[in-house]
Amino acid sequence: MIIEHALITILPGHEVAFEQAFLEAAKVIAAATGFRFVRLSRGVERSSTYLLLVGWDSIDDHTVGFRGSDLFTQWRSWIGPHFDGTPQVEHYVGDLTGL
Repeated sequence: MIIEHALITILPGHEVAFEQAFLEAAKVIAAATGFRFVRLSRGVERSSTYLLLVGWDSIDDHTVGFRGSDLFTQWRSWIGPHFDGTPQVEHYVGDLTGL
């Protein structure tokens, strides 16, 4: 499994609207091939910053399949208007857990 890690900065004052839009956008991304899960967490020190984690079966499911689909256009139409700049996106593999 691949985990997409996106750091998203939202326009000041758009936090509530972004969170509401995310609930609708989550339904869209959930329909993508290879989708496993989506989680969104709001920053404590910087309340206009969010951490988005999305689980995918493969990196291609995200970068080729989802990003090249109409679902991506729908996803971005919900949440994109609230972005303050371009999200920083990276991919991770592995799942080490400790005590």
